[in-house]
Amino acid sequence: QVQLVESGGDSVQAGGSLRLSCAASGFPDSRYSMAWFRQAPGKEREGVAAIDRDGTTSYADSVKGRFTIAKDNAKNTLYLQMNSLKPEDTAMYYCAADVWVDDGMLASEYMYWGQGTQVTVSS
Repeated sequence: QVQLVESGGDSVQAGGSLRLSCAASGFPDSRYSMAWFRQAPGKEREGVAAIDRDGTTSYADSVKGRFTIAKDNAKNTLYLQMNSLKPEDTAMYYCAADVWVDDGMLASEYMYWGQGTQVTVSS
């Protein structure tokens, strides 16, 4: 049974940094795609960053140059380093994973989801 557990969410001031983590378990090996999504109140869930089975990364335009996604295959853990945070980054952040993913930035591509971790950025 696949499980994803996020951690690292917090309240920070604009310009600050946070690192989110997502511990994955239940996959037979490390060859699976993962991504971070976020959802603010009243808004749709949106893709933030993704990393595919081969390690290729993708980012939403709104976070390029500020966020970095990385996956530690030895620890089965996904990270999202978030720098220069803005109030508009405030949202619940979710980790997602699946074995076969065509477009890593689409929520519909992923079967497995974590419970979410809250990020709040104040101005």
